[in-house]
This record gives sequence, structure tokens and C-alpha cells, in this order.
Amino acid sequence: MRSRTVEILDRLIAFPTVSRDSNLGLIGFVRELLSPLGARLSLTHDDAGGKANLHAVIGPAGPGGVMLSGHTDVVPVEGQAWTTDPFRLTPRDDRLLGRGTCDMKGFIACALAAVESAAARPLKRPLHLALSYDEEIGCVGVRRMIEQLVGADLPAFCIVGEPTGLETVVAHKGKVAGRISCRGRECHSALAPEGLNAIHLAADMVGALRREQDVIARDGPRDDDYAVPFSTVHAGVIRGGTALNIVPRDCAIDFEIRHLPADEPRLVLDRLFAEAGRLTREAEARFPGAGVSIEILNAYPGLATDPGAEIVPFARRLSGGEGQLRKIAFGTEGGLFTERLGVPTVVCGPGDIRDAHQPDEYVSRAQLAACDAMLARLIEELAA
Repeated sequence: MRSRTVEILDRLIAFPTVSRDSNLGLIGFVRELLSPLGARLSLTHDDAGGKANLHAVIGPAGPGGVMLSGHTDVVPVEGQAWTTDPFRLTPRDDRLLGRGTCDMKGFIACALAAVESAAARPLKRPLHLALSYDEEIGCVGVRRMIEQLVGADLPAFCIVGEPTGLETVVAHKGKVAGRISCRGRECHSALAPEGLNAIHLAADMVGALRREQDVIARDGPRDDDYAVPFSTVHAGVIRGGTALNIVPRDCAIDFEIRHLPADEPRLVLDRLFAEAGRLTREAEARFPGAGVSIEILNAYPGLATDPGAEIVPFARRLSGGEGQLRKIAFGTEGGLFTERLGVPTVVCGPGDIRDAHQPDEYVSRAQLAACDAMLARLIEELAA
């Protein structure tokens, strides 16, 4: 017999909530599930109205209690060698396969089952549920929900259920995503010196990115609790040129900085802007309008919860974890809850991040059962 959590997960996986697409079908399902339970629901939509965050509260009004946070969007499946339908929950031994099972609809299913259970209990403190859109493209959607919560009755703690094997995570890196746009002057490649090659400008900026990484790795702040103990600078996408016999006019580089919570990415950005300015002055001397510009596309903060904060032993008591507190390289929405709302936050959820974003993504039944047990202990705490 399937557990209630697996039944809910089966429904959640069937909604193909890739970030580029709407999540309203899934949000509608959750509303239908929670409304009869007496949950107090609120939605915040994106500008186009095709996506929504959902915030739900069950139990008494007022501040305090605990928020369970999860994102509803998933990464694409195109180009991956799936052996099953990614949007149909498929059992395979102890594994449950499907896009988002690990990241992070497995946790959402556990949380929804917990809300159903909590609705039958006389809670002394409220249980919050925060479901967001567009986390996978830079923690975009949750910001609207957070702004709606400013000044409202806030939970005492937040647990972000990203896959950590149910180990308690107190910190993760922040991220800045940017785009470097290089404008040259096109001409016939046989007369290349008469033009300005935008790809060559871009190569100069890639060199600047690599120099920044070398400086950080050698002289920057370090935290050996991370797998990569320093901040990183990375050029991920380059687009430029139209044909081999045309000196290219345009080239763009998408780059990112993943920084330790205590590290200041602005220092790296200031040096990159300075180099872009230098290259622009040189380019404009020959070709007015040519040069290099930098646009910041997105940023979210790191998470750095004090290991001595009250939430840490609370979360470890729920999860039954007694091992070393962890710090993770991948980002979550947790830093935004802490930075904007001041809500102490940890990351703790079922599954292994190595299984996320992969073909045949899965979460194990054992991990879901352990998460169910963790949230059952949470409900006992809220009812006590």
C-alpha cells in the first residue's frame, strides 16, 4: 500500500512545472487539497499571471511556529536519456523516479501530508507552508511572496526542504549572475585590422574573469567546511559572431560568482567594471560606440545561520541527526528568508542533490519515510 506522501507525490510529478512553463495546475491542486482543511491561503502571481507562489497557514493566528519552504518548478528534461516518462512517478525497487522527485517535490509531498495531519490536531503554534515558482532560474518568484509577508505574523523558524539527505545545513553560498556585452565593428575578414573583433574583446574579459578566480583562490577568504572552500568565478555561456568571413560585431558572455556568505562579490564586480571601462576607452578611440558593458541579471544572498542559534538543535531534534552540521555549495531561497524577513533558517530535506537535475532523477522511499517521521515530530512540537 502506498503512503499518503507517495500518493501526493504521484500527483505533483504529473504537473510538468519546468521553470519556463506555468505552475498554476500544481498550485490549483494544492489549493483544492488545503482549502477543506481550513488553511488560510494567499497567492502572489508573476506579471503575466501564469505562475504563482502559495503561502498557507494552518493553526492559530499570530507569530511563531515553523515554515516549510519548497519550490514547485523543475529543470528541463530535453537532451537527457530518461528510461521512464519523467512526468510520471515510476517505482523502481526502493526508488521513485520522476522529474522533481528529489528537487524538490518529494519534500513538498511530505509537507502536504504533514499539513493534512496537522489539520486534525489542536496546534498551539502555526504551521506555515511556502511554495514558490522560478527558484531554478535564480530564486526569482519567492521574492514576491516574501514582500507580501513583510509586516505579517512571521514564523519563528523556516526549514527549506532542498535535498540534503535530511542532514541539517546551516550555510550555503550566494550567487551573482551577470552578462558582459561586447560591441565591436564588423568588416570583411580579409580586412580584419580595419574592424574591431567583439569576440576578441570578450576573450579579454574572459581573461579578467580567470584572473579574478586566481586571486580569490590564492588570497581570498576560505571556509574549509565547503567542498570548494572559496568563492568561484565562472564563464558559462558565450554567444558571438555570424560567419567566419565577417569580423564579429557582437559577443556576450554570461558569468556567475558563487560567493561565500562572508565574501563581498561587489569587490570582484568593481574590478570587472573597471576592466570593461578600460577596454571601452581603448575601443572608442578608434570606433565610437564600441566597447564593453556589464549587466547584473540576478543575485541572491548566501545563508549563514549561527550554529548556536535556537533553530539548529530544534531542526536536528526533528531530523534525528547527530552528525556534523553541513554547508553546501548550491543555493536555496533560505538566504532571502533570513535577509529580508529575519527568520532563522536551515536547509533539510529528503534526497541527495547529486540525483537532482539528472536523467532518471529519483528519491528513495526510505528518505520520504524519514522525512515523514521528521515532520510528524514537528507537528508534535507545534501541538505541545
